[in-house]
Amino acid sequence: MRKYDDFLAEQLQDEEFKKEYDNLQPEFDAIRAILDARVSQNLTQKQLAERSGINQADISKLENGT
Repeated sequence: MRKYDDFLAEQLQDEEFKKEYDNLQPEFDAIRAILDARVSQNLTQKQLAERSGINQADISKLENGT
């Protein structure tokens, strides 16, 4: 993981990149919260889909940020 951390640190030196990266942080935080909540309940995406009525493919897209 060191290579990624080094690359990110280098990219964050660019003001425009850092601004865009910082603007995405709330989205990443929401994704992490959804994923952590699902995992803490020991649910698969399929189980969450059945409980929530949200398509499993859509849950996957949310968790992947797409």
